[in-house]
Amino acid sequence: MMGGGGGSDSAYRVLMGVLESRTGQTLSPSRIWRIEMSLKPVMQRHGIADLDALVAALVTSTSRQLLDDTVDAMLNNETFFYREHSVFDDIAATALDHLRTINAASRRITIWHCGVSTGQEAYSMAMLFAEQEARWAGWTIQIVGTDVSYHAISRARAGIYSQFEIQRGLPVQRMVRWFDQTEAGWLAKADLRRRVDFSVQNMLVDRPPLGGAADLIFCRNLLLYFAKPMREKAFARLRAAAAPQSFLVLGAGETVLGQTDQFIASPRLRGLYEPADQKVRRAA
Repeated sequence: MMGGGGGSDSAYRVLMGVLESRTGQTLSPSRIWRIEMSLKPVMQRHGIADLDALVAALVTSTSRQLLDDTVDAMLNNETFFYREHSVFDDIAATALDHLRTINAASRRITIWHCGVSTGQEAYSMAMLFAEQEARWAGWTIQIVGTDVSYHAISRARAGIYSQFEIQRGLPVQRMVRWFDQTEAGWLAKADLRRRVDFSVQNMLVDRPPLGGAADLIFCRNLLLYFAKPMREKAFARLRAAAAPQSFLVLGAGETVLGQTDQFIASPRLRGLYEPADQKVRRAA
């Protein structure tokens, strides 16, 4: 049997199909057991007894809310501030210098956080720029965070984090400087929130809401949930959004090797990737 005693094999297959059709993501065998646990709050909220009843309700109900809640609960929204801190250090020290040079004429940098979850990664990037205010005076810095989860994006827009979330990766100095402690949690200051635009988006279908081509794309620990055909499509979508001279940031355990011919490992910046055809574009 696929899961525990809370539903039939057919219920698990239907739910896995719903997740893939709505998001492109698949559940590995090691994650299937999490379905029932993840969906328990949804079933309680909607007064549904078990997974079989949930599937029946999804088939017969006209409620978009039930479908959204179901898909949302099956997504992995794990993230935290300055995740893999060395990546942010390297970007601040080298990638931004490079982008500053090649974009000197337009004085604009566009950053896309794809699969941004509850927003900590995008806010981390916003803090880097905010703490170098004088250096970027006169520049337009667009930071966009997108995710297929409407719940995660709502939380990102609100910018409120629990004590546990605020302490994950965020130094005390930055916590105090950029967040206010409230009864609801740690609230990102208005100046920080205004630096990031969040929106719900399926990166396999929707165009990212960017003002121009992306100079820096974060897509970390998202593509590993896609089957190979979907992953190839995702890489093509990322390449279509990327500027000719740009950088792609993947998770520590991810690579483009054997996955796509759209990007190559950056010869300049360790751990980052560049469009595979950018040398051709430079010469054109």
